[in-house]
Amino acid sequence: MQIERQESSIKYLPITLILLVFWFVFVYSNTDGIELVTQYMHYSVLGIVGAIFANSTGAGGGVIFIPAFNSLGFSVEQSLATSFAIQCFGMTTGAISWLHYYKQQQQHNWQQLPLMLTCLIPVSIAGLWTVEALNIRPIDNLEQSFSVFSIILGCALLVNHFKQSGKLTPSPQASFNVNKTELCILATITYLGGMITAWLSVGVGELIVIYLLLKRVEATLAVAVGVIVTAATVWSTAGLHFSASSDTYFSVVAVAAPGAVIGALLAKKLALFLPIKTLKLFFAAWIIFSGAAILIME
Repeated sequence: MQIERQESSIKYLPITLILLVFWFVFVYSNTDGIELVTQYMHYSVLGIVGAIFANSTGAGGGVIFIPAFNSLGFSVEQSLATSFAIQCFGMTTGAISWLHYYKQQQQHNWQQLPLMLTCLIPVSIAGLWTVEALNIRPIDNLEQSFSVFSIILGCALLVNHFKQSGKLTPSPQASFNVNKTELCILATITYLGGMITAWLSVGVGELIVIYLLLKRVEATLAVAVGVIVTAATVWSTAGLHFSASSDTYFSVVAVAAPGAVIGALLAKKLALFLPIKTLKLFFAAWIIFSGAAILIME
């Protein structure tokens, strides 16, 4: 067991080094140096918390980031761009972690993971870029849209939690066989989720996980799909949010990104070793509270 853990750590080392190199290049090319970065060190905690939530539940880190940035007076554009940039670090780390877990322990049980990822990743990216290319504006402003979406998401998670807790039904199957009809439905939901993500920096992961949980898919498989699809989706916008002309608050990203990497590594351990239902219940209540708080402040 110890040897396996050491081998796992060695396999993670190249990815970790690449992320660190990218981070240092990013810091020195987009900020006034390490002295400026130290003024924003407290944002590393925000990155850790956001990544833990995002990668242990499948929800994007924007659920944490957007309310925090709004309270700090960021513009809508700054909030979105900064949230996307931070998630490029945290969600990527989480996706790599879940893929490693799949290859090492779940290839037999998660046989349809490659099929779902192959179908859903392009669809999600297409949804996001439909909004970007056509410049489609959301129906309402960011704060209200995000609040309503958060409350709906939280309520859906709570209903799912109590519904499954109150019934003497068989446990979800680790092996999930998705037929063509279900795959089409899931692809449609994912496309809409990609559009929502373009507006709110969250959406696609949550919708995927909720649908899969309602179909009684194993929770960790549902989370893994949501995390990996979200990671690919946010990276499709890297050219926009890491450019010098973007609205990204680079000083915040510079310190929140390493925190997001740490949080993402911790998240999978939480999802695997702690009761996932307890985590879903806690975070669902938090999402509802945060969404309601933003509505009240409007």
